Amino acid sequence: MTGQHLRSGSAALAPAAPTRSGLVGRCTRPVVLVGRTDTIDPATGAVVATVDSDLLPGGRLLVPCGDRRAAVCPSCAKVYQADTYQLVRAGLAGGKTVPATVAAHPAVFATLTPPSFGTVHARRTDPGGQPRACRPRRTGPVCEHGAADYCWTAHRPDDPAVGQPLCPGCWDYPGAALWQAHAGRLWAATVLAVRRRLARLAGIAIRRLPALARVSFVRVAEFQRRGLIHLHTVIRVDGPSGPDDPPPAWAGIELLTQAVQAAHATAVVATPYSRAYGELEARWGPQLDVQPIPADGALPAAGGPVGRRAVAAYLAKYATKSTHDAGISLGRIRRPADLDAAGISPHARQLALTCWRLGALPEYRHLRLRAWAHALGWRGHSSTRSRRYSTTLTALRQARAEHQASERAASPEDSRPQGVDLVLERDWRYVGRAFPVRIGGMSP
Repeated sequence: MTGQHLRSGSAALAPAAPTRSGLVGRCTRPVVLVGRTDTIDPATGAVVATVDSDLLPGGRLLVPCGDRRAAVCPSCAKVYQADTYQLVRAGLAGGKTVPATVAAHPAVFATLTPPSFGTVHARRTDPGGQPRACRPRRTGPVCEHGAADYCWTAHRPDDPAVGQPLCPGCWDYPGAALWQAHAGRLWAATVLAVRRRLARLAGIAIRRLPALARVSFVRVAEFQRRGLIHLHTVIRVDGPSGPDDPPPAWAGIELLTQAVQAAHATAVVATPYSRAYGELEARWGPQLDVQPIPADGALPAAGGPVGRRAVAAYLAKYATKSTHDAGISLGRIRRPADLDAAGISPHARQLALTCWRLGALPEYRHLRLRAWAHALGWRGHSSTRSRRYSTTLTALRQARAEHQASERAASPEDSRPQGVDLVLERDWRYVGRAFPVRIGGMSP
């Protein structure tokens, strides 16, 4: 049994019990624990509160899984999405310990995409939103493998052909897997290039930039239908200490836009040399969308500036997406045979299998491609931020827990002493995951 000192009213003092729907917060795959928690008053040694799984319905404690992926647990994903929205918006409009003056700092919304590793089927529309032919070619060309290098189909949004190669033999699977494995480092190189370009455009030495300005960011990765990620990012310029400091007078949106465009074009990461593939260079694709973010407002017509609330909602929405939303439902792969029963497209299977094969090569072993084959080589987080962009998810969760604890403490059913330090002794054991259950004739 382990002991931990906590303040009275802490959220950990009273773990949540199953709701009437049979699930904790309508979580679709709650964690099942057995054990007990004793809350002890150190002055008297008396147990003032107890949570015991033996006294709960079913003899177990259900805890929300906390999964961010909407395809896995919509309930927990909504909480993660709301937290991400608050985190992003605080860095754009203030709040959550971030001053409101941050709304005047220059910021841009940029989307960076991967390069093309081969032609894929795509859903195209005209300016009026009407579907257009995928890859129209009047001459009806064929590739070196004899496959049609054209497609006259107007694909529906749910067409499984979207994102699939016109010719799998022409698609560069090793290049795509290695690019995806280095995309995190490529983003880091891009941020560094933005800082260097800002200093150059401002006419100052790069070593002086930290004393004058700071580049902060938040970014979210989204899987495309072709199995590769692209990044939605907010990039902001602050004073040297972060959002509390006004940026220097020379740092404007135009200068920041130019710096992002130049960094996108020049950022590069070299892959390790391989006897089979040589030394490749990971770069961004030619498509780049950089839009200035005004002080506030909603999303206007396409091509115009974007509002701060709208950007926060946009990034929060994609923070809960995963490979499932690209039609690629994969668990951890322990052997190539796992892919045969995965029920995924031949394209996704080939990309995952390529990660598995490359992961066996000594020069790529440090990339752990086999461990990340289920994510098609992507090794980064779904969302991340720079240190001083805004608040943290941990702070938001702690604030929510303290609010819930204060409501419980105000309840007449709570007989625990207030304003004193209590000792929490816990002994819980993980026993698995729960399926959706019914309690009292009600279902979620």
